[in-house]
Amino acid sequence: MRKTILTLLCLFSISAMFSQTDISGTIKDNSGVPITGANILILESTSGATSDFDGNFSFTTSLSGAQTLQISYLGFVTQEQSITLDGTPIILTLVMQEGGNSLDEVVLTASATFRSQKETPMSISSLKQKEITKLSANSQADILRSIPGITAEGGGGETASNVFVRGLPSGGQYVFNPLQYDGMPLMSTFGLNSSAHDVYARPDIGFKGVEFVRGGAAVLYGAGSVAGIINYTSKTGDSNPENIINVEWADKGRLKTDFYTGGKLGGEDSNTYYALTGFIRKDDGPIDTGLPTKGVQFRANIKKKFENGSFTVHGQFINDNAQFIMPLPLDGNRKRIAGNDGDSVEQLLSGELANTSFLTAGGVYESPIEDGVSTQGGYLMGEFNYNFSDDLKLRSKIRYANYKHNFALYVGGNGDNNNPITLNEYVDNIAPGNLGFSAQYQGNSTDINGSDLVVDNLHIDRLRPMTDYSGEASLTKTLEVTNGTHNITGGFFLARTEAEDVNYQYRVLSEFNNNPRLVNLSYIDAGGNDVTFSQGGLYNRIGMTSNRFLSQNKSAFYLTDEMVFDRWRFDVGFRIENTKGTFNNGNIVETQIYDDATLTPELANVRFADGSFTRANVSATDWAVSLAGLYKLNDKVNLYANFSKGFFFPQIRGFAPIATGITGSKYDSERIIQFETGAKIGTEKLKGSIAAYYVGLSDRIKIDQGFSNGTLVDLFRSDQSTRTIGLEATYDWVFADNFSLRGSATYQAHEITKNERTDLVANTTTTADEGNELARQPNFLGTLGVYFDNSKFDALFSLNHTGSKFAADNNTVELDAITIGRLGAGYMFNIGDNDSDDTLRLGFSIFNLFDDEGVTEGDPRNINQQGDAEFFFGRPILPRRFFLTATFNF
Repeated sequence: MRKTILTLLCLFSISAMFSQTDISGTIKDNSGVPITGANILILESTSGATSDFDGNFSFTTSLSGAQTLQISYLGFVTQEQSITLDGTPIILTLVMQEGGNSLDEVVLTASATFRSQKETPMSISSLKQKEITKLSANSQADILRSIPGITAEGGGGETASNVFVRGLPSGGQYVFNPLQYDGMPLMSTFGLNSSAHDVYARPDIGFKGVEFVRGGAAVLYGAGSVAGIINYTSKTGDSNPENIINVEWADKGRLKTDFYTGGKLGGEDSNTYYALTGFIRKDDGPIDTGLPTKGVQFRANIKKKFENGSFTVHGQFINDNAQFIMPLPLDGNRKRIAGNDGDSVEQLLSGELANTSFLTAGGVYESPIEDGVSTQGGYLMGEFNYNFSDDLKLRSKIRYANYKHNFALYVGGNGDNNNPITLNEYVDNIAPGNLGFSAQYQGNSTDINGSDLVVDNLHIDRLRPMTDYSGEASLTKTLEVTNGTHNITGGFFLARTEAEDVNYQYRVLSEFNNNPRLVNLSYIDAGGNDVTFSQGGLYNRIGMTSNRFLSQNKSAFYLTDEMVFDRWRFDVGFRIENTKGTFNNGNIVETQIYDDATLTPELANVRFADGSFTRANVSATDWAVSLAGLYKLNDKVNLYANFSKGFFFPQIRGFAPIATGITGSKYDSERIIQFETGAKIGTEKLKGSIAAYYVGLSDRIKIDQGFSNGTLVDLFRSDQSTRTIGLEATYDWVFADNFSLRGSATYQAHEITKNERTDLVANTTTTADEGNELARQPNFLGTLGVYFDNSKFDALFSLNHTGSKFAADNNTVELDAITIGRLGAGYMFNIGDNDSDDTLRLGFSIFNLFDDEGVTEGDPRNINQQGDAEFFFGRPILPRRFFLTATFNF
């Protein structure tokens, strides 16, 4: 009898040990609408599920005893519920409340598993699409400048925002932090022809939101990064079934319509979902150039869900033109100068340059200046996720992108007479001792008044078609151990990018005015000869100045382990990567094309490619490691620290061949060390973080452009090392019902520790600027905003402050601090019958509320300008602008 009882007890114990509990339920919002795509997870484990189109979920777990179930979804308050697992099925009905703490939002980027920001041992910021829509953001700078540690300059308009991260040097744009859509970069390789990744896509309302991961694990997954990853995550039909139309009006001639629609394809039993989004727009601003800013973008995805995974096809089409505002002459106080019509000059791009063309040795060249920053093309991406079992998961992506991209720049005030002067003074400068001159505005036979202000300028057409092939695959294995879990991921990333970098340049003489008229000028020189100086407004048909074809291959393997224990989380990872690139540099010669004897050589001679090339290959291999840990001190405070050693492969265009097979210098990776430690705090009323960090960069290759013999060329090549120490804090304080105070503050002390600069024209190398602060990086950054939202009425008032900074590494010109004010509000109307969920939000937003005219940057092509000169070249912040929006959700 005793043996029988013992046997039964053993069998019961074994049965209990291997018993499983079925957990299922439904998730809805407080209006009763099912929430699709919510994450349900048993804390400290990998057991969980995602709610389906109808808000239903179900999964089975072998865990037992008392557990905590966490329910989270972007834009909603994360919930926790205690459950007891004993083999008895559990059925739950859960209601989520809108709002949510940013620390509780689920991390999708630079991680193998879903987890909240509070549980992640690195700095992560996120912004929901609803907040982005309320901003009426015209560029990435408008979106990113609210993220701690980022200096985002948007003075150029809608594209090519300059983004600087945590005390790292940069020429701007996205050199150290790639811009990604759905986990894949818009361009896999930096510096083949453009680092301005936002020229390939525009923000729209078809995203859940955007995440920015700083440092740490950013060096490991996918394309890898040195300083961070900016990742937009698209809505799919199963994650957000809805229809949205957003119409936006603004002063200075803006009209833009965004749309999104998503849902199920097929009948009730279908597991196929769609999402379609895009916009169409036209704009005469934010600064009127007389040339069009207009375009369309469409993005879509189709998702097929099956029992153990899903397959999603993403696509984009874009045909968009945006005018780009460049630095221009300001007065000695860095304020805009009045033009001939008495109005302050905001830009010097002339609509009269549309359809400009001239002869070359290869035929007629037609300038695309009218299109400004023009992007045509798109991408196609396949995303495959498959769960072999609860503890073995495959993730893979493959992407093809092809763009025809032109970047037309009108560089104001960069000629021999680059300051506004009278026509009489101008002629005296270019033709001393002349015996008389004749000048008319283009298309007008009346002579110009000699007291009219004129200026000469440079126009650059950068023709930059690009094709990119990239793919990633990873396998994650979950191992349950005593008191914890290991999530081990192994993966690889492959990419090939091919690009052209063909430049044409020409110089223009115009009046000093907004949307200036072109000047045709002729004179009689001191010897009595007739001279045609400018024709059709052009006074130098420079022609082709670069003819480059570049390609780069990348291959990387990474291995990571995300460990979860009782109060501890550890992330460790290793990545090794190889790159190989080819630089084909076409030779350019100058040929006389026009035979009119009165033309200057600058008008008669035009440069063009002679068909010969110099080629060289470069290659490098490097590795990265990331170590991070988080300790749950209590329910309100988590402590964390992370360390990473990373690398960055410099831009191939900085390693031009000097002979076939030979480059001017050795191609080595740039290395970066980052360390961060801090605390994350989350209470009912106060959420935030505080951190200290160190960033050290060595062997960085920096290219400075400048002017040589009247054309824009790569002037200096510097080998730099830098060091930054910083403190950073974020806060979100709910100080009253529906009211919150949010913001951030970053202080960083940075310096150039090494700078060996080679003059590429004179071929000399010197040491310069060591011990100076980094160009265009402030010491202090901060945001502060008051927000109100009771689900019907919302309002905000925010300030974004960028401290003073130096215009160049030589630290001779300090730019004053800038504060950008934002004011906005909206009201939500329920429309239709009482049972309808259809809503209409009417709102407004004002950018640069106080019309700050601070200079975002000096002239990066004139790094030796002085701060006390009569004229200063710089780019002021965009002027104040008022937006009205109507958002219909049905």
